[in-house]
Amino acid sequence: MTQKELIASIQQFIQNEHSHDFNELALQLFRYQFEHNLPFQRFSKQKRKTPRNVKSWRDIPSVPIQAFKDVPLSCISTEQAEATFMTSGTTKQIKGKHYHPTLTVFDSSMITNFKKRFMKEQKAIKMGILFPDHEEMPNSSLARYLFLAKEFLGTSESKYLLSGNGINFELLLEELKISQQSGEAYALLGASFSFVHLIDYLQEKKLYFKLPKGSRILDTGGYKNQSRHVETEEFYSALKTHLGVEKSDCINMYGMTELSTQFYDDGNEDSPSVKSGPHWIRTRVINPLTGLDVPFGKNGVLVHYDLANFNSALSILTEDLGVETDKGFHLLGRVQGSEQKGCSLAVDEFLRYAKEKS
Repeated sequence: MTQKELIASIQQFIQNEHSHDFNELALQLFRYQFEHNLPFQRFSKQKRKTPRNVKSWRDIPSVPIQAFKDVPLSCISTEQAEATFMTSGTTKQIKGKHYHPTLTVFDSSMITNFKKRFMKEQKAIKMGILFPDHEEMPNSSLARYLFLAKEFLGTSESKYLLSGNGINFELLLEELKISQQSGEAYALLGASFSFVHLIDYLQEKKLYFKLPKGSRILDTGGYKNQSRHVETEEFYSALKTHLGVEKSDCINMYGMTELSTQFYDDGNEDSPSVKSGPHWIRTRVINPLTGLDVPFGKNGVLVHYDLANFNSALSILTEDLGVETDKGFHLLGRVQGSEQKGCSLAVDEFLRYAKEKS
């Protein structure tokens, strides 16, 4: 199957939520990546997993997320990529790189999922973006994600409220007042650490708003040492107190640079919230030392199988701890202890084989 044919099949699958051939398409994608992604091919051969003997998506070898920092995981020459998204970190840290030959699939995955999980029945909403413009951060998958939200599902009055100089509080307060007075629903979207800075400002100034019905908030998880850490209950309680948005309308998105699809919860009235993804991504909860699924309801490490990851690796072993539920999974934080050891061993194993003859 050519790249063009594969992209067309994935696009068609994304648009048809009643598709039942996830396994078939996953196996086609595995064959494509096995043929064209040489580090992944070498690793798969050492694991004795080839297109001849892999019959289920669950048996496709998982690439440890840290490998994106050490190996160019791409089915094309990296110079041919339309976009290269890079993981966050300090300038001294090695950043993981995710190469996209085209953004067609990433964009389709984001917009289709966002419409259903965040917009729901609403066709457009006025947005305030608490994150820099994608032109300021061309290597940020989150910047691209928020640009797509604003461009395709935000009203024409939607604005960026943050730049390299930080949050424009004067403009933000004006936008909140306009929404409160007009009765027009308003959405604030951004990284969690941006909301912490906003909360601190509103608390310091003793400012309180009551945003209209239909207003909502999207935060995108994690603080990445760019703000103080805030416990989940305190975080959403503060947003309700100072912005008047119910916890049930505060949506958390869980995603990562190494994936092309995002997970959402249905609000944060209860903690921890249940995360789930669309029909083109599947998740297992495993013991990283054995690679086997842990019993239902037990803690383990999350492995995601993302059909939208057509150019890099279909299956990603994360360093996130989670527990399976009836409707998705609880995200419990970063791995520690034996799980952390298992993930480290998985990285060592992958690099030992993937770098051979390279």
